Amino acid sequence: MLNNDERIPMLIAQTGPVVGQRWALTKTELIIGREPDCDIIIADRQVSRAHARLYRTPEGFELEDLQSKNGTHVNGAPLTGRARLQDGDLIQVALVAKLIFVGSDATVPMSAAAARQGAAREGGRTGLDALGTSRLHLDSAARRVWVGEQEIDPPLSAPQFRFLELLFEHAGEVVTREDVIVAVWPDTLGTGVSEQAIDALVRRLRDRLAELDAEHQYVATVRGHGFRLDNR
Repeated sequence: MLNNDERIPMLIAQTGPVVGQRWALTKTELIIGREPDCDIIIADRQVSRAHARLYRTPEGFELEDLQSKNGTHVNGAPLTGRARLQDGDLIQVALVAKLIFVGSDATVPMSAAAARQGAAREGGRTGLDALGTSRLHLDSAARRVWVGEQEIDPPLSAPQFRFLELLFEHAGEVVTREDVIVAVWPDTLGTGVSEQAIDALVRRLRDRLAELDAEHQYVATVRGHGFRLDNR
C-alpha cells in the first residue's frame, strides 16, 4: 500500500493542450486562463485571459467562473456562482480542456509523483503494458482508463477509480476488503463501510468495464479472501 504522507490536492489535465500536466494546489488562490501570468495556463483562444478562479476556504477548494466568454462546467453542469469541489470532480474549461480535481485524501504521494508523470509522458499507459498482454490500461496520473483501445468515457467515479487502481497496482494478487476500505474510503478508518457498500462498488465497476468488454470478467471475487484483477 502507498503511504499517506505529503498528500496535497491537485488538478490533473485529462484532455486538451495541457493533457497530462498536474498542478499541486499549494496556493490560497489560483487563476486558470490563457494569459502567461495565470497560475494554470491553457493557451487556446477559446479560453478567456482570466477564465476561472480556484481558491482555498476553511471547508476546502471552491471554483468560480470569472465571466468567461465560453464558460466553465463542473461535472457537465454550467458553473454559475461558486462550486465547492469534491474529489473526482471534472472541470471543463470552455470546450478546450478537462481537468480533474483530486482531493488531499486521494492524491498520490509526492514521492510517487515523478514516476507517475514519467509514465504519462511516455504514453500514459502503465502496468502490464510492457509485456503486451494486458487488456486494461490505466494512467494513474491523469485518471484515465482504457479497455483495449477504447477509453472509458465518461470517466470512472473517484471511488471506482481508486478501487481499480488498487487492483491494478497489486496485479495478480488478492486485495482484501480491508484493503479496499483503506484505499477507497480513507477517512472512515474502517468504520461505517458496510459489506453491501463494497459489493455495490464492485458491481458498478464491473458494469462500467462491461460497457466496453462484456466478454471478460476483470474483477474476480476470491471467496473468503477478497478481489483480484484478471487483466490477461
